[in-house]
Amino acid sequence: MRVLVTGHQGYLGTVMVPVLQEAGHEVTGLDSGFFAECVLGEAPPAPPALAVDLRDVTVDQLTGFDAVVHLAALSNDPLGALAPQITYDINHHASVRLAQLAKQAGVRRFLYASTCSVYGAAGDGLVTEDAPLRPLTPYAESKVRVEDDVAAIADSGFSPVFLRNATAFGFSPRLRADIVLNNLVGYAVLTGEVKVLSDGTPWRPLVHARDIAAAFAVCLTAPIDAIHCRAYNVGTEANNLTVAEIARAVVDTVPGSTLNITGESGADPRSYRVDFSYARMELGFEAAWSIPDGAGELYGEYIARGLTAETFFHRFTRLAHLRSLQESGVLDEELRRIRIGA
Repeated sequence: MRVLVTGHQGYLGTVMVPVLQEAGHEVTGLDSGFFAECVLGEAPPAPPALAVDLRDVTVDQLTGFDAVVHLAALSNDPLGALAPQITYDINHHASVRLAQLAKQAGVRRFLYASTCSVYGAAGDGLVTEDAPLRPLTPYAESKVRVEDDVAAIADSGFSPVFLRNATAFGFSPRLRADIVLNNLVGYAVLTGEVKVLSDGTPWRPLVHARDIAAAFAVCLTAPIDAIHCRAYNVGTEANNLTVAEIARAVVDTVPGSTLNITGESGADPRSYRVDFSYARMELGFEAAWSIPDGAGELYGEYIARGLTAETFFHRFTRLAHLRSLQESGVLDEELRRIRIGA
């Protein structure tokens, strides 16, 4: 199958591409290159790719593909809060436009990377895909809007699937340090402290980047009529933990580290536990990575690849890196490139 992966130079895309290639797919990437140089250790092999801003994709660039795996987005809530309109422009409007163009180009399958954060403040009960959506941030709101708008154009020739990923964790050559487990392990390695700014009580569902890639791979070959326009939570109930429990797993992993729950940011309203049984029953998908497994992997990779405070807090933190690109004249206020060849 000929597959276009948007955001292939991102945290998830860098893990996704080799998984799909190993499954026998012919993969092409599409990326604006914001995070291409955000590599810890050796740079990963590069697939054939289109260097293009998601907002500028053309129908001709999508012609000939059997499927689009759409990962590209401005990721995480702090960035969305800082620049909500750009978040909506890229994450919502450009994503819906991409789906419309893919449909025009004759692309049959459209796999969209949504998020479990669409459930927002869901309380202590397990939420299924049928639960009310209560997004609390521009990032989560943009994901809900894309799901609604892309579902509206689905038909017998264009079949979207919405994969609501739990919060990702685990090592990727293009690292992200601003997601909870990756952050806590890195902070512990660099400072000896596992520092939690909230009160530690919010629930978080977590899933390894490789498990996300595996779920997408399953959906690429699943019977199209069975998964047409469906939403699936991607993760495992075993990884529904409070932030404090996640932090304790890190203390158990990083030798000599201590736990510090400061509570300085107060209670986080984003709290939800997720049911992942639909993906098990309908896709046969089972997430394999546990939190301790992921913490151990991250600890080993951070040590082996020489993680430093400079890279951890700047290169591998999305908001800090994008600000750096703006300050150095690479990107303008709308996150468009303003220096040729940059």
